[in-house]
Amino acid sequence: MIRKKEKRDDKMIKKMRPYFLVMALVAALSCVASNHALAEEWQEDFNLAARILTPTGKSKYFVLVPGFQTVLESPTEKITITVLDETKEINGITTRVVEERELKNGKLHEISRNFFALDPKTGDVFYFGEDVDDYKEGKITSHSGTWKAYENGNKPGLIMPGNAEVGKKYYQEIAPGVAMDRAEVVSVSETLKTPAGTFDNCLKIRESSKDKPAPAEYKTYAPGIGLIQKEDAKLIRHGYLNRKSAPR
Repeated sequence: MIRKKEKRDDKMIKKMRPYFLVMALVAALSCVASNHALAEEWQEDFNLAARILTPTGKSKYFVLVPGFQTVLESPTEKITITVLDETKEINGITTRVVEERELKNGKLHEISRNFFALDPKTGDVFYFGEDVDDYKEGKITSHSGTWKAYENGNKPGLIMPGNAEVGKKYYQEIAPGVAMDRAEVVSVSETLKTPAGTFDNCLKIRESSKDKPAPAEYKTYAPGIGLIQKEDAKLIRHGYLNRKSAPR
């Protein structure tokens, strides 16, 4: 009787084997598709309508206080980032103007005026566009990269998440045809040595573009300071230009 039962079980297993193989294949394909979807998922909707934004304040890795300045330098490049005592209204939202001045080989290369606003509840900092002046031999040659949110289909991007988790992927600029830059959090525990000191627990991000084939770029942000490394350029100094601007 036992042998007959074993034979019946063997026959049943043989009959069911193709079914199990098909199910295993379906499960494997579903897993691959799911992982592929996750790999391609870049956040671009930030529910700004439900947020209250401010042009002044600080998040963990981003400072929007007038007078705060960071300076980065490499053998061929110097970047000066200054939070101006100036705001700009974009679609009813008051944003802070942050100037980024870039020199290459000692000559002025670009000046951009960037527009940011902070959600004090979450620490998220949003990017509403920029005015760009490109220079050559001291003269403005173009305004490439200029864009503003809510114009020509453009939307605000997330320049800095308040809660930066490894693997988080988001659009920084959403201006089709002009700038579709995006970032992925690579680390939140970096240690970086710069001419201005050594910084721990730093955020490292990998930046790329959806519509441009340029190589990815890596940036590092230090808590309480902001950008301290952009490729070869590293922080040489930071602080408030006017002590009266410094928060107490």
